[in-house]
Amino acid sequence: MTIKAIIFDLDGTLIDSMGLWRMVDEEFLSSRGIAVPEDLFDHLPQGNSFIQTAQYFKDRFALPESPEAIMQIWTEMVQEHYAGSVALKSGVDHLLERLKERGIKIGLATSNSYELAHKSLTYNRVWHYFDFVSTGDIELRGKPYPDIYLNCARGLDLDPVQCIAIEDTLSGVQAAKAAGMITLAIHYADSIRDHDCIRETADAFCEDYSQIQNEIRKHRIDI
Repeated sequence: MTIKAIIFDLDGTLIDSMGLWRMVDEEFLSSRGIAVPEDLFDHLPQGNSFIQTAQYFKDRFALPESPEAIMQIWTEMVQEHYAGSVALKSGVDHLLERLKERGIKIGLATSNSYELAHKSLTYNRVWHYFDFVSTGDIELRGKPYPDIYLNCARGLDLDPVQCIAIEDTLSGVQAAKAAGMITLAIHYADSIRDHDCIRETADAFCEDYSQIQNEIRKHRIDI
């Protein structure tokens, strides 16, 4: 099957932002007198989308706020960073430009919200490259379920087997593979405890975007 699209995750894949979210978790919970448990994200029942994570926090910690209010609090805590300081990983802008020049569709499949994705990719001057964006603030099961990736493929008017997904986390790799996509994993230190499982699950594990580009070339895409 000819590959016609590359679909990217956002946090940890396109941008270096995971440390920011660890800070948010700590500040959000500590402000409510709650210590951050070591197993905080080990048992997300419905996936890790933005809205489902907010529901999970509400249920687990018996918070009075609605999931929508929690999402808004989180957004207010990080939006300044997404709109002005969280940078692209090295090589991302070059790859996006090359894909667009070759007529390859580009998608985004992120558990994050549309608002924060738009702020970040606009700040980094690459928003215009994306043909469709599938985000975690709508009623879809989050990763590791395939829904966010399947929604992105539909938005691009493609079969999932015509898409390559690029991910950095185990749940993301599992979601893309479950959607039926060729899946390339990129090294990210925040996921180091899962690297062995990521290597076993993904079709290839890459240290940087130079290696990602080489893997994409193997699928007869001249970039």
